[in-house]
Formats: sequence, structure tokens, C-alpha cells
Amino acid sequence: MRPALFVDRDGTIIRDVGYPRDPALVEPLAGAAPALRRARELGYAIVIVSNQSGVARGLIRPEEARAVQDRVAEVFAAEGVVFDGVFFCLHGPDDGCACRKPRPGMLLEAARELGLDLGASLMIGDKPADLEAGRAAGTAAIAIETSGRWDAIVAWLAAHRAPAP
Repeated sequence: MRPALFVDRDGTIIRDVGYPRDPALVEPLAGAAPALRRARELGYAIVIVSNQSGVARGLIRPEEARAVQDRVAEVFAAEGVVFDGVFFCLHGPDDGCACRKPRPGMLLEAARELGLDLGASLMIGDKPADLEAGRAAGTAAIAIETSGRWDAIVAWLAAHRAPAP
């Protein structure tokens, strides 16, 4: 089992544009790609976990959500970052699902599917629900502000990395 860096998407690694429907608006936040590359070098899986209630609300069509995520993957791949997993909750806030943050469902599913060590992992996000989901899943959690705190996140990852066997 390996540790993971769980990242919220909108407002954490890309600019938050509300309900994202246009791939042309995907803009990585400063410092995100280098920090994610460094996390990979340190042995962390990189996993996106994101609420996307715009689909349930009828504000985003599923194919628009896929196109935006495809663009996210393309933009980050050009910067040397590949995501090990991408998990979305497409439910609305009142649907009562287990996957919508602040519930830990997406992180737990990722851990099962990808063989991740939650106790050695970190969740970063821009909203309290992101941090609550991480803590509920058993990870550490750090808030990232719009200005970015990537240096602090990379320092945490380096300090908590398990020694190689």
C-alpha cells in the first residue's frame, strides 16, 4: 500500500469558475503542477476527489463534465503530472449519498481501488468539506488558500514520507 495526495480540483489545483462546463476555462493554479510532480517523486499517488453537483442540478451535462476533466488531465500531463485516480460525486447536496464531501466515500473508494494507505495520506482542498472528508477517511488534511500554500504541502509530504524498504 502506498500513500496518496488527495486533491480537490476546483479552487485547489485549477481556478474555480463556479460550475465548470467549458474546457477552455481550465487554468492550473500557480505552483500546483510542480508540487504534484514533487509528490509523485516522493512516492505519493495523486488522486482527485471532487464534488460536481452541477450535474445533479442540471447545470452541467455529463459530457461537459468529462470534457473539463479531460482538459485538466491534458494540461497537467503537459506539466509532467499524471493522476492515479479521479473520483467525482455527481450528486446534489440533499441526495444523502456517501460520496459527497464532507463524507469520506470517494477517498475510501480510491483507497480500495488503488491500494492506498489512508493513514499515511494527505487531503488538500479549499473548503472545510474537503478537510472534513480527509479527516473522516483517516488522512491528514491541509487547507490551501487561493494564493497557494504548495510549499507547505510539499514540506509536509517530504517530512511524512515513509522510508523506502
